[in-house]
Amino acid sequence: MVLAWYMDDAPGDPQQPHRPDPDRPVGLEQLRRLGVLYWKLDADKYENDPELEKIRRERNYSWMDIITICKDKLPNYEEKIKMFYEEHLHLDDEIRYILDGSGYFDVRDKEDKWIRIFMEKGDMITLPAGIYHRFTVDEKNYAKAMRLFVGEPVWTGVQPAR
Repeated sequence: MVLAWYMDDAPGDPQQPHRPDPDRPVGLEQLRRLGVLYWKLDADKYENDPELEKIRRERNYSWMDIITICKDKLPNYEEKIKMFYEEHLHLDDEIRYILDGSGYFDVRDKEDKWIRIFMEKGDMITLPAGIYHRFTVDEKNYAKAMRLFVGEPVWTGVQPAR
């Protein structure tokens, strides 16, 4: 089951949970109203998973690659982590499937408040085109993710005009 909550406003390390006290949980239905879709899959069989294939076929996710986000595997790790955490949006959906490790996707709700979505092995998420978001690994500094696209990937994000 997805774990999501409204973030606290405390400054500090973005790789920390940033859960407010008292906790302000966000349910799957609230995420759906924002256009965020979520699946829990068996990441150990991602190469031959009929459920993943069905989702890809139904949603036309034709292109995919795998990225490993950790200091040893990702060139310019520190720079990339900062770039992933800069608020941006895309003109296409962003689809990520966590194959190993963990991290956080933050999305803005309709009132411009940040919702933090904890992602771990087996979690797959689709962020709709046009939603402001950002990503970071958690304090473990490791995530291996499948990136999926409809057609050829578009890597450029649109920065907010705030």
